[in-house]
Amino acid sequence: MMAARSEAALRILSAGPGTTLQDGGRHGYLRYGITAAGPMDPLAHATANFAVGNSPGATAIEVALGGIEVTAEAGSLTVAVVGGDFAISLDGRLLPSGAVLVTIEPGAVLKIRPGRGGVWCYLAIAGNLLVPPVLGSHATHTRTGLGGVEGRAIRAGDHLRVERSQVSAPPLGLIAAPWLDRPPGVIRVVLGPQDDYFSDEQISVFQNGPWCVSTKADRMAFFLDGPQLTHARGYNIVSDGIAMGAIQVPGNGHPIVLMADRQSTGGYPKIATVIGPDLGRLAQTQAGVKFRFEAVSIAQAVAARREEAAALARGIVVEPLVRTQLSSEFLLSLNLIDGVVAAGGSR
Repeated sequence: MMAARSEAALRILSAGPGTTLQDGGRHGYLRYGITAAGPMDPLAHATANFAVGNSPGATAIEVALGGIEVTAEAGSLTVAVVGGDFAISLDGRLLPSGAVLVTIEPGAVLKIRPGRGGVWCYLAIAGNLLVPPVLGSHATHTRTGLGGVEGRAIRAGDHLRVERSQVSAPPLGLIAAPWLDRPPGVIRVVLGPQDDYFSDEQISVFQNGPWCVSTKADRMAFFLDGPQLTHARGYNIVSDGIAMGAIQVPGNGHPIVLMADRQSTGGYPKIATVIGPDLGRLAQTQAGVKFRFEAVSIAQAVAARREEAAALARGIVVEPLVRTQLSSEFLLSLNLIDGVVAAGGSR
C-alpha cells in the first residue's frame, strides 16, 4: 500500500545528448502536424514505470548512449532503470544491468553509462515529476521545443522536483521482466500501405536483407544500410500520415524507419510498418548489428500486442538482491570485512 506523498528532487549532475523526459506521448494532435513523441522503447518505458508503482505511461527519463549521472536531494528516491544492457553504478559500486530497482539516498550518485548492448534505457521515479505539461503531455519533442524541460534535452544542473509515492520495495532489487529479452535478429512488419509500389521480387529482397541500422539514426528516424530497393511505380505519392515504425523507401532505394519524433506526413512509398511489439527491439538495435524483416498478418500483429499486454498485466516482480547474485566487480567494490577478530575474541 502506498503511503502519503512528499516532495524530493532529482538533480542532474551530467547528461549526454538525447536524454529527455518522455511519457506515453502527446496524442490527438497529428492532424495539426504535432507528432506524439514518447518513448523509443515503449515496452521498457512501461516496465520501468510499473516497477515503481507508476502508471505505464507516466513520465520517465529516457537515457541515450551519452548516459546520465544523478543524485537525490531533500529525501530518498526509489527508481527503476530498465532497457538496454547499460552499465549502472551507485556510489561507484557496479550494479546488475538490464532491469534494476534502486533507492537513491540524498547525496548518493547513480550513474548510467553505455554497456554491452542496447541504445536506450529508462529511469523511472516512484511518484510524479513536477514539470508543466504541454498539450497534456510531458513528452519532449526537441525539434519543435515542446514538452519536457523547457522543450529541450536534459542537461547538467537541471533540478527536477518529484512528488514521491512511497512503495514497498527492497532498497536494491532485480526486476523480473523476461519479455525484455529481445535479441536482435528478426523484426516483424505488416506490409504496406504502399507495398504495391514494389514487385514481389523486391518484397523478398526487403524481407531477406540483411539490414543494419546506420550511424545516421536518432529519435526521428533510423536510416538502414543493406540492399538497394527499386520501385515498380515510382517513388512519389500524395503525402499521407506517418505511424511510428513506418518504413519509407525514397528514390535512392535505402529504407528509412520513422521513429518516435517522426514528421506527421510523408510523400515516399511505405513498404511496411514495424509492429508495435517490435518497435523496442528495433530501437535497441545498435548500429552495424544485422537483422531482417518478417512480414506477418494484421491478426498476428494484434495477437503479439495482446501477448505483450497480458505479460505486463501479470505484474512486475522485484527480487531483492543478495550477494550471490552480484557481480565480482560489485563485490570487490564493497568493504565486506568489518574489522578482524582474534582467536581470543579481541579486535
